[in-house]
Amino acid sequence: MPISETATRVGVAAVAIPIAVAAAFAGGWILGVFVAVFAGLGALELFRMAARKDVQPLRGPGAAAAAGFVLAATATTYEGAEPLAWLLLVVLVLTAVTAAIRARGVAGNPLLVVSVTVFGAVYTGGLLSHGVLLRHLPGVQSAWHGTALVFAPLLLTWASDTSAYFVGRKWGRRKLIPRVSPGKTVEGSIGALVGTIIVASLYTLVLQQWSTYQLGLATAMFFGLVISVAAQVGDLAESLLKRDAGVKDSGTLFPGHGGVLDRVDSLLFTLPIAYLFFRFVVGPA
Repeated sequence: MPISETATRVGVAAVAIPIAVAAAFAGGWILGVFVAVFAGLGALELFRMAARKDVQPLRGPGAAAAAGFVLAATATTYEGAEPLAWLLLVVLVLTAVTAAIRARGVAGNPLLVVSVTVFGAVYTGGLLSHGVLLRHLPGVQSAWHGTALVFAPLLLTWASDTSAYFVGRKWGRRKLIPRVSPGKTVEGSIGALVGTIIVASLYTLVLQQWSTYQLGLATAMFFGLVISVAAQVGDLAESLLKRDAGVKDSGTLFPGHGGVLDRVDSLLFTLPIAYLFFRFVVGPA
């Protein structure tokens, strides 16, 4: 008897979630390498989609630069390592650009190749690196505290996606942006906002276990609103890229779930928002 798609999706999630929790709890280079691998794989998926549009970015240097963004961010969490981290990042980006120019030449659309190569590195590695920065915010008291901060945007992103799906399926009538994502509805989008605000309000009870980075009810509701908007924009952004490339999924790494970008499309936007929100709006108590 063939395994159903639902069973496959549940099985993949049952394996992936504990690994992600363990990496977040460990923090440091373990988390950094974990995220860097996915950043590199995500960049490769983006480059493969670009190839369907007759653009040939430098896949190796671009993926290395994407991973380098995450590793550089990880290095900044260690005292005294920040200059070395930024030097590494600059070297990786310059290497990617130089390789693109040398390999393609004037006749190989170097401007387009360099632009897509650098964009892929920033879009995946630059944005995902905020997950590491969030885990090591100033004032984080313990591994559990850092893990709770990392899982705030992860949980709220899931709440947004899940609420949009069920509300849209039950009451969805009006299409949101049919040219980009025909399945998304206005009602589903509103349901996502409401569901995320509710979950954010409840998640404050978890963050109250520590003295730093606590959210009042009004702040938590605003945070939920912002995260849901960012999650939906991230989802639509990847839908636009896939639609332009003529593909249903960005890859096949996760059976039943698609590729890396299919799993982290919303997180690419919600992780930076969460980091900036906790770092500069909430701040350590």
